[in-house]
Amino acid sequence: MGFVIRWIFAFVLLAATYNPTDWNFVRWSMAHYETSLSLTVLFGLILFVGYIIYLRATLRSIGVFGMLLILAIVGTLIWVLFDQGLINLDNPTVNTWIAIVTLSLVLAVGLSWSIVRRKLSGQADMDDVDE
Repeated sequence: MGFVIRWIFAFVLLAATYNPTDWNFVRWSMAHYETSLSLTVLFGLILFVGYIIYLRATLRSIGVFGMLLILAIVGTLIWVLFDQGLINLDNPTVNTWIAIVTLSLVLAVGLSWSIVRRKLSGQADMDDVDE
């Protein structure tokens, strides 16, 4: 259940930043930055903090190679679904949602990897601590 919660938060972070609907930060800020600059900056900083948390944890746990590997696996899964006729990639809106789901999965795996590794190996991870 913990992975699902991490994935939902990653999905909400990415979808709140940009999605094909009119309900996203990018479109809202472009339309209202002149009249609501302070709110635009505040919401932008809140999203930025969310990205820092997810990206830092992901880079520390699986690194760039792990991120690329997960992207390759999900990309291959999308290819299989397309090849089998289960999805159609002609619609740019659907493609955008697929990209958001894919990136949110990468972030969720990165945030959850230490927990998965500990359960698989029985070894706990520790940060370097100077004493």
